[in-house]
Amino acid sequence: MRKLALSDEILLSIDKPARYIGGEVNMVVKDPKQVDLRFAFCFPDVYEIGMSHLGIQILYDMFNRRDDVWCERVYSPWNDMDQELRNRGIPLFALESQDPVKDFDFLGITLQYEMCYTNVLQVLDLSQIPLHAEDRTEAHPIVIGGGPCAFNPEPLAPFFDLFYIGEGETVYDRLFDVYIENKKQGGSRREFLQKAAAVPGIYVPSLYDVSYNADGTIASFVPNDPHAPASVRRELVVDMDQVNYIEKPLIPFLKPTQDRVVLEIQRGCIRGCRFCQAGSIYRPLRERSLEYLKHYAKAMLESTGCDEISLSSLSSSDYTDLKGIVTFLIDQFQDKGVNISLPSLRIDAFSLDVMSKVQDVKKSSLTFAPEAGSQRLRDVINKGLTEEVILNGAKEAFLGGWNRVKLYFMLGLPTETQEDMEGIALLSEKVAETYYDIPKDQRQGRVQIVASSSFFVPKPFTPFQWAPMCTAEEFLRRAYLVKDTFRRMKNFKSLKYNYHEAELTVLEGVLARGDRRVAPVIEAAYRGGAMFDSWGENFQNDVWMQAFSDCGVDPDFYTTRERSLDEILPWDFIDAGVSKEFLKREWSRAQNGQLTPNCRQQCSGCGARVFGGGVCFENSN
Repeated sequence: MRKLALSDEILLSIDKPARYIGGEVNMVVKDPKQVDLRFAFCFPDVYEIGMSHLGIQILYDMFNRRDDVWCERVYSPWNDMDQELRNRGIPLFALESQDPVKDFDFLGITLQYEMCYTNVLQVLDLSQIPLHAEDRTEAHPIVIGGGPCAFNPEPLAPFFDLFYIGEGETVYDRLFDVYIENKKQGGSRREFLQKAAAVPGIYVPSLYDVSYNADGTIASFVPNDPHAPASVRRELVVDMDQVNYIEKPLIPFLKPTQDRVVLEIQRGCIRGCRFCQAGSIYRPLRERSLEYLKHYAKAMLESTGCDEISLSSLSSSDYTDLKGIVTFLIDQFQDKGVNISLPSLRIDAFSLDVMSKVQDVKKSSLTFAPEAGSQRLRDVINKGLTEEVILNGAKEAFLGGWNRVKLYFMLGLPTETQEDMEGIALLSEKVAETYYDIPKDQRQGRVQIVASSSFFVPKPFTPFQWAPMCTAEEFLRRAYLVKDTFRRMKNFKSLKYNYHEAELTVLEGVLARGDRRVAPVIEAAYRGGAMFDSWGENFQNDVWMQAFSDCGVDPDFYTTRERSLDEILPWDFIDAGVSKEFLKREWSRAQNGQLTPNCRQQCSGCGARVFGGGVCFENSN
């Protein structure tokens, strides 16, 4: 019987003790004496959120297929458990074995969102691992980071030994082999890091030096060790059918935020929205075959007993055989009570026939993302949606029986005017009017339109990476303007408007485009009590502002300042496959309101063709 790291006394004194005991269905257990490498995989947020993350499930399955590797999981302890561990001196532990994380060979931390950065330090601190990589000894795990935020790793550089840039299925095996061989030969930590730097996609921050100009911009970013390459190329899977997927997903004890099995039908996107980082760093679009999807859908549903499957991608409508996989799932599983979820559908490709088959129209709402209220601004961001298409899609949905629609917008986009802001309310009103144009006997009660605005954050490897960002005060001014416009709408009672937290967004902007000088701020904020910053009740803006002040760092330098096109950016050493020249062209086209065709309409020469696969070669002979 497994011995738990925590006593019954502790478990009974905290909220949701199931977060910390492991033992879930499909959990992998191995003999630690029979493996050469132990890997603790961390999602730096609570269990319920981490258990919903597809990437960890994929790599957990992949790593544990190796007989010489045991991958286990660890999540950020919630505040009550955090205090228990600190007060009692109990080191943070992995769920499977309940062994201390500090005794593992690797601690891998996925970086999905900038607002989890203080939780990264929490995990290191509770694990009794020195926060700074330079302070770690041969006795400590190798700390490696990955995920979308690793495309600008610099704000976290002092805290990590390695970063993995790109998709995890490609070179982790090679990295593990290098580690095991170095360990068997008695090699040092430093020697392993030097060898790891030669593995494609691996970035070792300690092997690079940064210098700065008098104005605070970067003067140089160069390797300080011959083993380190000048540029680190992103890793990606070229043929999505050539890598294994999950057959036996972990089944959590607590209801996760996404309570379903997830089938990734494709990776990447053809659309080229200029604000979207994922649309750039996952290029080119690569599809999985229908037969591949059928096999893994069947395996996951049978091994879990889940009653819902989600078809995951950045734009599900663009999967060429969407009808085929949906038809298969309906034929095979709908009579067994399995619901099919189709997120990321585009309103211009809305399939009423498909949606009516896979959703209960009395319970579901539909979500569309116009992103901007005016056609001018939608052209600036290359959204490729006209008002006519949006309203026609909404009308089809209403005729199909839906009466609840969520609309997602952004405020603070480059070139935004008052007319663009007011357009959010006007477009929402037009969607409501579309519903009331339908004869009363064909309606399903009163329509509900919920419009939500996030605030724009420029991200690395997008055409908007040079753009200035609004202050918190300006974000709120714009949100109030939109809210006031909603109050003047004829169908106001059918409309609802929400907006994001402005101060949180500004902090996200600093961390998204920050450099190594931001790292002391993160540490100071953590030591000041900042954790779980993405949780509204936990976010302490005053703690962060004090940290900026104490460290002598001006957040405006990273947010409100427009970058020049020839400035060295903190992430320029990463070769993401999308060329800087392409991003510059797109930045210029955005300012001129010019649309760029999607990848299936016309190749725009973004650079992703160099990878040798995906949509770039769909029509090749």
